[in-house]
Amino acid sequence: MSGFWDGKRVFVTGATGVLGYWLTNELCKQRADTIVLVRDFDPQSFLIKSRLSEKTTIVSGELEDFNTLERAINEYEVEYIFHLGAQTIVGTSYRNPLATFESNIRGTYQLLEACRRHKDFIKGIIIASSDKAYGPSEKLPYTEDMPLRGMYPYDVSKSCADLIASSYFHTYGLPVVITRCGNLFGGGDLNWSRLIPGTIRSFFLGNSPEIRSDGHFTRDYLFVKDAVHAYLLLASQIQQKTLHGETFNFGPNRPYSVLEIAKSIQTLMECSDIALNIKNSANHEIRHQSLNSDKARRLLGWVPQFSLEEGLELTIDWYKKILEEQLATV
Repeated sequence: MSGFWDGKRVFVTGATGVLGYWLTNELCKQRADTIVLVRDFDPQSFLIKSRLSEKTTIVSGELEDFNTLERAINEYEVEYIFHLGAQTIVGTSYRNPLATFESNIRGTYQLLEACRRHKDFIKGIIIASSDKAYGPSEKLPYTEDMPLRGMYPYDVSKSCADLIASSYFHTYGLPVVITRCGNLFGGGDLNWSRLIPGTIRSFFLGNSPEIRSDGHFTRDYLFVKDAVHAYLLLASQIQQKTLHGETFNFGPNRPYSVLEIAKSIQTLMECSDIALNIKNSANHEIRHQSLNSDKARRLLGWVPQFSLEEGLELTIDWYKKILEEQLATV
């Protein structure tokens, strides 16, 4: 991808999220003309805190606001779009499904409709979905040709957004490609209710990490830099019209249980004397999920560059630095 992004006009929604931050950072490094959609000015967001935002053009507004999206795409003559913006917390979607549907479903069709109206200069649209769009299945791992059967609010929102994105390709010929990743992890995620950042912080503070489930739920865990590589690689190849309308799974081809992840962090942080607190209180979540990523390997040449342990080591180092800085200011 050397030199590919130099001067390209790129629009990123969800730039304050963990994937959005690392993707925006890499786009800026590769000298893309990067425009980001930001709903709230959150000083704790690493897009703001790291001053990365100063290297971008910020469009202030919500995903659900069509006029904001159309203005951004039209005025900046956007060529490539990474649609990462969404309400991503499963617990939040359970407590407030309406807001999740508004953001994840309405936000997607508003964006795609703005793209349709200005499709003459748009070369590629990457829609970030999730393994949860597949819903519960007795047959695993998921392959891209499996039906979408979301059951719970967050999962349904992703199933719907996928179908809408596919519709805009089939009906209007938009250069849409859909990505489905497992659980992403890495520095920059300050949502402490999530397994990896929450477990790291608890061990760092000498507390017992809380495990919401019984610990035996399984997921794919993908290091965020591997996801960034996947997205940029896919977008750089999107001029191949055979990719338009396609869906790609991105994962390590190996699921891990919650306990395996927590115990790996425990070992890496040398906290064997601190017990895990198994709450077994998780509700309305799919018990087992895993992705088959052979299609991405075959058609894109994508493979993860980081093992789980390597990704966790880098993530732990990142959080240790941040937490030490926080303690120093108390």
